Amino acid sequence: MIIKIRLVFVFVTLALVPKVVRANVKVNPLFSDHMVVQRQTEIPVWGWADAGEKVTVKGSWGNSASVVTGTDGSWKVKIKTPKAGGPYTITISGKNTLVINDVLSGEVWLCTGQSNMDFALAKFLNDSKDPQHQPLVEYIRNEVATANDSQLRHIEVLQNTSLFEKQTDFKGQWISAVPQQVKNISATAYFFAKELRQALKVPVGLVECSWGGTRVQPWISEETYLSDSNLKEYFEASRNEIKATIEKMDAPDYVDEEYERQLAIWKEKGSKGEKPKPATHPTKNMQLPATLYNGMLNAVIPYAIKGAIWYQGESNAVYMPKEYETFFTAMVKGWRKDWQQGDFSFYWVQLAACLRANDEADKGWATVNDHLRRSLKLPNTGMAVLYDIGEPKDIHPHNKMDAGKRLALWALQKDYKIQQAAISGPLYKGRVVKGNQIEITFDEVGSGLMVGHKNLLNPTIAVNEPLSRFEISDEAGNWKTAKAQIISKNKIKVWSDAVASPVHVRYAWTGNPEGANLYNKEGLPAAVFTSEK
Repeated sequence: MIIKIRLVFVFVTLALVPKVVRANVKVNPLFSDHMVVQRQTEIPVWGWADAGEKVTVKGSWGNSASVVTGTDGSWKVKIKTPKAGGPYTITISGKNTLVINDVLSGEVWLCTGQSNMDFALAKFLNDSKDPQHQPLVEYIRNEVATANDSQLRHIEVLQNTSLFEKQTDFKGQWISAVPQQVKNISATAYFFAKELRQALKVPVGLVECSWGGTRVQPWISEETYLSDSNLKEYFEASRNEIKATIEKMDAPDYVDEEYERQLAIWKEKGSKGEKPKPATHPTKNMQLPATLYNGMLNAVIPYAIKGAIWYQGESNAVYMPKEYETFFTAMVKGWRKDWQQGDFSFYWVQLAACLRANDEADKGWATVNDHLRRSLKLPNTGMAVLYDIGEPKDIHPHNKMDAGKRLALWALQKDYKIQQAAISGPLYKGRVVKGNQIEITFDEVGSGLMVGHKNLLNPTIAVNEPLSRFEISDEAGNWKTAKAQIISKNKIKVWSDAVASPVHVRYAWTGNPEGANLYNKEGLPAAVFTSEK
């Protein structure tokens, strides 16, 4: 009986003790040692703590801000940043204290897309598939061996899907373009940042959020889908299909019949070749709408950035290429809305040349490229054309040097007011049909149009050759190869003996437009286009 009484007493005593759970102040991994903050602005800093806990953020440059943690355990402050320089420290104090060391103030760029943004320098160190591109490999090997720039920094969000919930955290750390680390930096982003470093002489931070093989659809938020009348029906149909698939695959008696059938065939053939893979559960499928916005991008919003660069579209060449402009422009608008930084600069590439497996993929590649061009209607955007630096046998061309340089041209002139000779190749402006000819007018011609040739990393040179890769169509929509001639600083004429009454014109309309040779005199290639709408 005594034992029972004592037990009851202990239980009652414990019940009367108030529960005090002390959670340490925690921050997003963006706010960690070696970080780069956007210079001379007001940046958001955020994290988590106990509800009602006061959190103070102080920069060693002299600015600070405090806030009381909300009932949901989250907090956010805004703090002014200094001019370019460092290193500084940021101290975050609540019930505990965090000190972030070696903080630099400079320029921060978001780097997003699929594999040609995702692939780090290390991915380009192996021999090229075609010996003629081997000099590019040697260039990158030397870059990795000799790079030593502690003020060019990079952090990467690990690949993660999240169909239904927005993630606010991730695992990652800042690295620098120094030996043993530089090879892990996105190649496209690295050469873009290198151009900025050379011109601006300030620290540059790269926030990478990319995944090879992904379409544009998973990078768009649910809110953007539902607020866009053109996309809402697509999203809702996809969600209904996803939920039905999840219910089916999560059933205790579920059998992947197609996988079992393919596996049996594979075994009958002696288990040779690539082994079949089971169906991907929707929660792990990187292609589904909003899953990468939720799983990756949301975790870095609203980190203060100067702008974004985007290298994507390859996977959409065989998935809704004719709708790419609609999806892509909605994505850009949605990101800008969520970042709450206004219409920040957003620059992208037209895809590099590459041989495609079939006509659908080939024409889809050109279609996506044209939709990327059409998306320039959005404010504060720019596009680097890359078909002349592609590799027919490799969807991951090694010449990320010129890719980064051409993207940087836009940033240097538009964002940093450093005048460039030209920032874009010729862009289709309009056409006029004159008898059996079509006269085309271009923007972004620099000091004039020219027929050019680009070889590896060498500057584009003028060549005495006819223009190539133009086609015109008749009223029935039949396309024929056309002859073309430059007739003024910003105009050319095209014609074909096989088309008496031309209607439309297009240029470089293939995945691998070998021989496409229209440039401006500053050496930048004309964009892939069609006059069709």
